[in-house]
Amino acid sequence: MSNKADSNNSNNQPSNYEKVRAEQLEYNTKRAKGYREQALKLFPWICGRCAREFTRAGLSELTVHHIDHNHDNNPSDGSNWELLCIYCHDEEHSKHENLIRYGSSTERKTATATHKPFANLKDILK
Repeated sequence: MSNKADSNNSNNQPSNYEKVRAEQLEYNTKRAKGYREQALKLFPWICGRCAREFTRAGLSELTVHHIDHNHDNNPSDGSNWELLCIYCHDEEHSKHENLIRYGSSTERKTATATHKPFANLKDILK
């Protein structure tokens, strides 16, 4: 469908439709090379944490998480990616921020309590 201005184009310039179509094709090509599209082709559409399954309709809620948190590390084999739902992705980044802010997330072993508050109770109750 071309409009009057497009049909009256006498100097062989591309029509408005052709320009828009070319831009869309270029965008699609760039996007297909992006890590999100690659990850969606490599992995099943399931959240790697909560195991929620996605269909094409809900795919916008499935994100690509960089395991090492380096968004420039995008190997084509997907070894630095995992698919996470938006909720699990937010949780993962919160954990990472807390690690940076507060230190190690590993539990520290605490010494066992040695105080025995009821050791003399029997003697007291006599």
